[in-house]
Amino acid sequence: MHLRILGSGTSTGVPIPGCECAVCLSPEPKNKRTRTSAAICLDDGSAILIDASPDLRQQCLSHQIKRVSAVLFTHAHADHILGIDDLRAFNFIQRTIIPCYGNAATLAEISRFFSYIFNPDPLYEGGALARLKLHEIAPFGEVNLGTKIQSFELMHGRTNVTGFRFGSVAYATDCNCIPERTNELLRGVDTLVIDGLRYEPHRTHFTIPEAIDAAAKIGVRRTILIHLTHSIDHEAVQATLPVGVELAYDGMRIDIE
Repeated sequence: MHLRILGSGTSTGVPIPGCECAVCLSPEPKNKRTRTSAAICLDDGSAILIDASPDLRQQCLSHQIKRVSAVLFTHAHADHILGIDDLRAFNFIQRTIIPCYGNAATLAEISRFFSYIFNPDPLYEGGALARLKLHEIAPFGEVNLGTKIQSFELMHGRTNVTGFRFGSVAYATDCNCIPERTNELLRGVDTLVIDGLRYEPHRTHFTIPEAIDAAAKIGVRRTILIHLTHSIDHEAVQATLPVGVELAYDGMRIDIE
C-alpha cells in the first residue's frame, strides 16, 4: 500500500496561464503542478482518492488510477471538488456506486453545488450522472475502507478541514492551524504531508517555515510539503530545506507501513 501524490499545486496549478515567471516557464517536470489531491493505492489495485481536483481526469490517466473504491473529501473549496463529474467514468467501468466521506459541512456544500447529482431532475435519472453516496465522518472518527482511515480536524482560516491518517502516514492539506487534539492524535506518525504554500505570509495557509515548525511539534520523521505555488522552484528550494523535509511533486510515491 502506498500514497500517490496526484497533484501538488495550489488552486491555480503551476504553470499559471499567462505567467512568465521562471517557475512557470521552467522545463523541470517537478515544477509542473496540477491541483492538490492524492490516492491511497491499495494492494488489490484499487485506490481511495483524497479529493477530486479539477485535474482529476488527467491525474488518473497520468498515474494509472484504474479503480476507485472511495473518495475522502478534505473540504469543499473548488480546487478540491470540481473533478467530481470525472468520477462518472469509474461508475461506468466498475458498475458500482462510489462512497464519499467528509465532515457535515463539506458534504452539505457538495450536495448544494452538485444538486443535479444528488437531487436529479427525473428526466436525467438513470443517465450519465455520477453515482455517489455521501457518508458523514466525525471530526475524529474512523472508517474501514480496506485499510483503517482516521480523520482529524484542521483549520483553514475559518474553514474546518478534515485531515486523514492511514497507517504511518497523515495527510493535512489546506491549513494554517493544527488543533492540540489533532497534534496528540498524530503522535507516532512517521510521514506527514502538510500544506506549505510558499514563504510569504498567507491568511489561511501555512508558510513553508510554519509547516516545518508544525511538523516538528508533532515529531514526525519525514515532512512533505504540498499545495505549492509558482514562487517555489523545486530544485532551488529543496536544496535549502532541513534534512527530513521534502517538497511534494506530482506522481510522488510514499510507502505506507
